[in-house]
Amino acid sequence: MTALTALAADTPSLVQSVDWLAITPVVVPAAVALLVLVADLFLPEARKPVLGWISVAGLAAATAALLPLRAGDRTTFCLTADPGACSYTADHFALVIQFLVLAGALVTALLSVTVVREGRIPAGEYWFLLLSSAAGAALLPASRDLATLIVALEVASLPAFALVGMRRGDRLSSEAALKFFLSSVTATAVSLMGVSLVYAVTGTLHLTRVADRLEDVPGQLDTLAMAGVALTLVGFAFKTAAVPFHFWVPDTYVGAPLPVAGYLSVIGKAVGFTGLILVTVIAFPAYSDVWGPALAVLAALTMTLGNAAALRQSTDRAHGAVRLLAWSSVGQAGYLLVPIAAAAYSDRDQIGSTVAYALMYAAVNLGAFAVAALVARTRPLNRIEDYRGLYAERPAAALSLAFFLLCLAGLPPGIIGLFAKVTVFRSAVDAGLGWLAVVMAVNVVVALYYYLRWTALLFRTPQTEGEAPAARTKAPWPLTAAIALTAVTALVLSGAPQLVLRFAAGTLFPL
Repeated sequence: MTALTALAADTPSLVQSVDWLAITPVVVPAAVALLVLVADLFLPEARKPVLGWISVAGLAAATAALLPLRAGDRTTFCLTADPGACSYTADHFALVIQFLVLAGALVTALLSVTVVREGRIPAGEYWFLLLSSAAGAALLPASRDLATLIVALEVASLPAFALVGMRRGDRLSSEAALKFFLSSVTATAVSLMGVSLVYAVTGTLHLTRVADRLEDVPGQLDTLAMAGVALTLVGFAFKTAAVPFHFWVPDTYVGAPLPVAGYLSVIGKAVGFTGLILVTVIAFPAYSDVWGPALAVLAALTMTLGNAAALRQSTDRAHGAVRLLAWSSVGQAGYLLVPIAAAAYSDRDQIGSTVAYALMYAAVNLGAFAVAALVARTRPLNRIEDYRGLYAERPAAALSLAFFLLCLAGLPPGIIGLFAKVTVFRSAVDAGLGWLAVVMAVNVVVALYYYLRWTALLFRTPQTEGEAPAARTKAPWPLTAAIALTAVTALVLSGAPQLVLRFAAGTLFPL
């Protein structure tokens, strides 16, 4: 017994302590998801709307849980033999992305309250899936090993497939869910193959250890390592809707409930860019000559094809407004890729420009989808032409949408959109990617046309002149609150752009 006691004393503990405060922003939405699922079994149908408000409260609590972590110095699930290798790190990068994800999910929940109540959508399942996806999306930016990254990616994605197909009996919804599911699963399988190759070369999954061991790869394993790096990026590139992994976007956005489409355009994109940033600038800096040029080319192709497709959207096509926002999001993804590609040629602080742009994009794009959800209540076809004369019918909604579109275009008074584009442009120039900066400048000019065309339509005379505007139905207050929240956020950011742009100049990762 004495010998066993002595042996136990000399053996390092394999039990890892858990920092519960650090993981609270992930645990809260996951716990509320389980609560909602169980409560749905016992609540009568008339009381089901309370599940939505429980979800809203849970997402608000998860967002508030970020405040005690603002120092950005917490880690947990670390190796006992190497405390520097941790699976979960609540640094400034993780906290900023978690704020974007949880606040975006909160706005999505507000948009969803009315849609779930009035549509043919089962409340318990919807809220459980939304909260589960938000928990996975909040986990991903804090993940610091490849296994946790893939698990977080799938936890964020799998509920999203079901959310897209939640409209029972809707052919477009079912088709969109199937297309989204098949293409996403294929991309994830490719990424898993890449992770397995990286593990075969390095013998570890922790990002910092992978980076160290890729610095000195034996010659006979170099090709294997390059293949692993390239394949690992595929799954995350799919989530960003980068060309050629973009084909699912327009049909999925059209088939999904509008709040879910907005969620995918912002939170889904944030998940993809976060994963790309973590695996490139932390795990694979030794192979920047592989992923740098690849991401630069992807950025150019993505912004060009996205803007060209958005430019071709006709004003009288059914669901044309959602399709334009979908193709616009593909174009915006190209801009977001630029600083990540630039990080391969200079330093990893360039990715601050992507974070700054993502924060601006999240606020204004969710706002645009919120206004689209409002218009769809009276004009379910949601054509661009249906927005003609919106100012005469709903002045506040028209002004909000105009401001969101000007922010996306980068025109005053959408100052935050202009500043965010300048920081992305500067990151390309500073990295010596002059050709990519030129491609971006051309695409920004091209995008002005379709953003301004839609904006001008809001203030034109309604198509039937001489008649009174259509009877105005009262907008549900959760929908109004979501529009107001995003509009106020965009106004504040335009009035004080340094609130976002300081991320472009700061160091988000600890040295």
